[in-house]
Amino acid sequence: MQALVLNEIGGPENLAICDIAQPEPVAGEVRVQLQRAALNRRDVWITVGQYPRVQLPSVGGSDGAGVIDAVGAEVDDAVIGNEVVIYPARDWGDDPRCGGVDFRVLGMPDQGTFAQSICVPVSDVAPKPAHLSWDQAAAIPLAGLTSWRALITHGEIQPGQKVLVTGIGGGVATFALLWAVNHGAEVYVTSGSDDKVAAAKALGAIDGVNYHAERWDKAIRKMSGGIDIVIDSAGGPVVNNALNTLNVGGRFIFFGATLGNPAEGLEMAKIFFKQVRIQGTTMGMPGEFHAMLDFLCQHRIVPVVDRVFPFGEAMAAHQRLLACEQMGKIVLAIG
Repeated sequence: MQALVLNEIGGPENLAICDIAQPEPVAGEVRVQLQRAALNRRDVWITVGQYPRVQLPSVGGSDGAGVIDAVGAEVDDAVIGNEVVIYPARDWGDDPRCGGVDFRVLGMPDQGTFAQSICVPVSDVAPKPAHLSWDQAAAIPLAGLTSWRALITHGEIQPGQKVLVTGIGGGVATFALLWAVNHGAEVYVTSGSDDKVAAAKALGAIDGVNYHAERWDKAIRKMSGGIDIVIDSAGGPVVNNALNTLNVGGRFIFFGATLGNPAEGLEMAKIFFKQVRIQGTTMGMPGEFHAMLDFLCQHRIVPVVDRVFPFGEAMAAHQRLLACEQMGKIVLAIG
């Protein structure tokens, strides 16, 4: 079968479509003939060597949707032909607070979804939402789940609350916007692009600001009256600005730190006097994955797809993500 293989660190230009052995499902597994896969920031970080413990050669990809075409022992072959989406990780473990020592995201070191087929535990597939296309279904798993755990599990979002999503445009941020709007929250956004702020408003955000503006935190606080939940992945100087927008008892939830640590430190007195909670998060449990899909189907939510690339143009797809040009998810057409 064909797969997108990284043999050497150095950027997306080192990716190549190669022939590799087709996997065969072992006991408890199914094989999924992939129709679509989607990119995440993790995939480009691996190509440039900015991800821990990179193992080469690797086949990346955490997001995928396709059709079950084979099963291993102990799996009912009645599932063959089912259209499914794939849980984007392996072996969360038994502790709901955090993934265990064997937990890992799909796609390096395990074979990922940038291939024509993949074998996964039968428990790690879920029915493809009937109202979605293959492109839209493949866009869900990692970004949808990461933002779901951030906003619903940790944020404990309630109708009428005010949510700030920083850096709108990426997959997790756009899903956070969709989840919040469909939970009855008021959503505000930041972006370095006025066009992306406008796109967010078209998706249901109340308003937003360009984070290149001086003291954007004051503008957010003025337009919103104060924020209850911040969803962030930037870190760095964004942290204290975002904390300034929070109401008493507010929550700052982050799933990344692209800009590193805040150089000026934290204003500790402001945090404890306002009883603000700071919560780190990443990925999510299988149970959260299924709850997320149930909610998406109930509300007929449609993921934001930025662009669909043919599998043969996977390098260009990675370059687009690396340049942060997207609004929503970038998808690869495989099948």
